[in-house]
Amino acid sequence: MSKIVIAHRGASGYLPEHTLAAYAMAYALGADYLEPDLVMTADAQLICRHDIYLETTTDVAQRFPDRARAGGRWYAADFTLAEIDELDARERTHADGRRVFPNRFNADAQGFKVPTFASLVEMVQSLNRETGRDVGLYPETKQPASHDAEALPLERALLDTLAAYGYTSRDARIHIQSFSAGSLREMRQSMGSDLTMIQLIEGDGAVYDAMVTPQGLDAIATYADGIGPDKRRIADTHGALVHQAQARGLVVHPWTFRADELPQGVARLEDELRRYYFEYGVDGLFTDFTDIAVGVLRPNYKPRL
Repeated sequence: MSKIVIAHRGASGYLPEHTLAAYAMAYALGADYLEPDLVMTADAQLICRHDIYLETTTDVAQRFPDRARAGGRWYAADFTLAEIDELDARERTHADGRRVFPNRFNADAQGFKVPTFASLVEMVQSLNRETGRDVGLYPETKQPASHDAEALPLERALLDTLAAYGYTSRDARIHIQSFSAGSLREMRQSMGSDLTMIQLIEGDGAVYDAMVTPQGLDAIATYADGIGPDKRRIADTHGALVHQAQARGLVVHPWTFRADELPQGVARLEDELRRYYFEYGVDGLFTDFTDIAVGVLRPNYKPRL
């Protein structure tokens, strides 16, 4: 099986995350899969966002100053798609307005929008037809329990959207990921989906610690096809977690690899990527810098659309 490059939130090292521009750039740079996190609007539309709230990467506080909840956050579930369309997307910021990644794209640029999942699917399918490539999608169900509390079930909306665009079979270029084992189990066991499922694993926490034990990996293999661990779990085990998972038929796709957020002692992203791909033996990985990962795996690739 070929090793893959997963464009984390699109080419988010270069353009505002989860925008069609960032996804298109990642496609051109050679990504094998584009990763959209998914949340839902008040009128049950799937949109591409990392957060269930809006102020971290849009100008919602300026456009709708009176729509924050009591905790001071603007939730996607409180806005219709038409209202979301009024927002400009931007680089990720802290609560005080400072950029999370200060050396990335101009945070004040205008014209970037929050895309629907359907618009991303249509763009990728069109580009695949035009280029002859077969780039896939790697959606995440984001905070399913919070959506259930709003009567906005993510799982059914996601599977229905994928089915509408022909993604139903085992060999479809779709990987569905979630930190919620319940979300994955619901889609695989209750809804009967045969699409590839990936269990995400945080870097700490008792629930996730249990997932990386032999018994935990055995359990994951009953409802999922792979794991997406915080990369630190792989480094901490010197790659042993990779081999333990692969022995159970699980692929391993760690996150997140960034040129502007390197671990101590690592001088270049290329060096970190080579360690994970070739020394630890991962099957793929999530990166904000698609071109650098593609260069490590396929040095002769020429960016194209």
